[in-house]
Amino acid sequence: MLSTRFSSRAFFLPAVFTVTLLVACAAKQRPELTESAEPAKPAQLGTLGTVEFPTTCSAEAQPRFLRGVAALHSFWYPVALDEFRAATRIDPNCIMGYWGEAMAHNHPIWGDPQETEAARKVIEKTSFTPELTARERAWLNAVKVLYGEGDKAARDKAYAAAMEKIYRDYPDDAEAALFYALALMGAVRPEDPSGVQTRLRAGEIASAVYQKKPNHPGAAHYVIHAYDDPEHARLALDAARRYAEIAPAAPHALHMPSHIFLQFGMWPEAAASNEASWAASDEWVKQKNLPISERDYHSLHWLMYIYLQQGRYDKAKEVLALMRESLTQFPKDNPRDLLFGTFTHAAMAATFVVETERWDAADQLLPPAKASETKVQTGGTANPMQAYVVVAQIPAIFAHGLAAAAKGSPTAQKSMTELQAIREKASGAKEPFIAELVRMTGIQELEIEAMAAAKDNFDEAIRIVRKATALEEAMPPPPGPPPVIKPSHELSGEILLRAGRPKEAVEPFAISLRRHPNRARSLLGAARAAAWSGDTKRAASFYAQFARQWQQADAQLPEFRETQDYSKQPGAR
Repeated sequence: MLSTRFSSRAFFLPAVFTVTLLVACAAKQRPELTESAEPAKPAQLGTLGTVEFPTTCSAEAQPRFLRGVAALHSFWYPVALDEFRAATRIDPNCIMGYWGEAMAHNHPIWGDPQETEAARKVIEKTSFTPELTARERAWLNAVKVLYGEGDKAARDKAYAAAMEKIYRDYPDDAEAALFYALALMGAVRPEDPSGVQTRLRAGEIASAVYQKKPNHPGAAHYVIHAYDDPEHARLALDAARRYAEIAPAAPHALHMPSHIFLQFGMWPEAAASNEASWAASDEWVKQKNLPISERDYHSLHWLMYIYLQQGRYDKAKEVLALMRESLTQFPKDNPRDLLFGTFTHAAMAATFVVETERWDAADQLLPPAKASETKVQTGGTANPMQAYVVVAQIPAIFAHGLAAAAKGSPTAQKSMTELQAIREKASGAKEPFIAELVRMTGIQELEIEAMAAAKDNFDEAIRIVRKATALEEAMPPPPGPPPVIKPSHELSGEILLRAGRPKEAVEPFAISLRRHPNRARSLLGAARAAAWSGDTKRAASFYAQFARQWQQADAQLPEFRETQDYSKQPGAR
């Protein structure tokens, strides 16, 4: 499954951090919870949720450690790092504080590069002191496996095995269960045939903890990630509705519910989720006087997509303008942030052009990048960011190509050639999210070709677009806005409608709606296919659903007027 994040900087940024410690664990707690041992009291961390993780850290250091664990569960890595480092400053013998700091350098599920060397330096500070419990030793051994020898995929699997042992040795330990569930999801690769089963296993483990500890941030969070697909999303709906209440300080906790809301096409709820996440991160940046690149542009990207599904094109354009203006203020000395910001803006602009079908806007919103703006200065050494330069160009190239094809311009071929060149250049990329984005260029190239062919040869266009749908069907449904930008089944249905074959268009629109529930253009296409096939009952149902979804839509949009006009026709009610 494609990661929902392209970077830990561009897509996950801090929000307001106001933690109140209501109940702290006692110092020198013994984690081996035998029948005669008194269980440690959970620490209720106010705006970060409730966690229970006994350690041999001092009474002064333990609250900071617990805050770090809570932040870690919500993928609030900068705060987690600060809290774990604070714990070890207070108590240099708080060995689990070093464990936490090392853990904060690994970002499972997101797919961005692990900060391996930084974590290894932290681990060097640890030692097995006599005070350490057997449980703490097990946690330290596990993190050493995570950052041990071998490639990342092998280490992830070995780490998951180490966490499974802790989980089985301490069956009543919620932290062991949750970090094991996260390790399972972190070990899954897109090409793994058992990936879905592994993810569902993680969901079962996290769900069991969530039932017992409904205020635990990690339990709600991992349930959402595990069931983030149309088929299983219902299993995470309760967790999605609660997570923002459990950890309202963490921006990721405010954003994550929208993953499940998108799987149901719950656009108002999804909009509110990302509005809150964006506002929180914006306030954090202002309060901490951080670079503007630290805001949560992942939520902003999702928010624009959601507005488009509601027909709120003017609001979407405002969000896009905000992203474009923000990018001009990104620090120029941070190539990672700059490249990720560039990709996010390109993806947003391409999405706006494709969703609105304002093809003439492609040149205005996505001007060709200058070489000086995309080239990373490496100082003569290999720079891993160079791979991202190629990826950052994909959305713009695709949008230009599809726009050209829609207008019958021969420049569509140029975009297809560029996408093919990127695919050849970046083939074999080790980073999973880069590899998957590059694979998607094959679908995008076919979509441009099909759109161009539809100008004078519908049979050829349909043949080509069906090759694209076959490729996309081999991929799991995306856990968010379609990274391919234009779902190929939706395009297939649209071409079939243009070819005067509405009955054949019914199925591809249905498939698109299964993969992207309540997606606006697929709903509209389904309504048209039914209407043009003479199925007035189904057409009326789809048009009515579309109208409800577009209650806040800009009034003058032709799609909105089409819906109103159909409802007035005899037999449409």
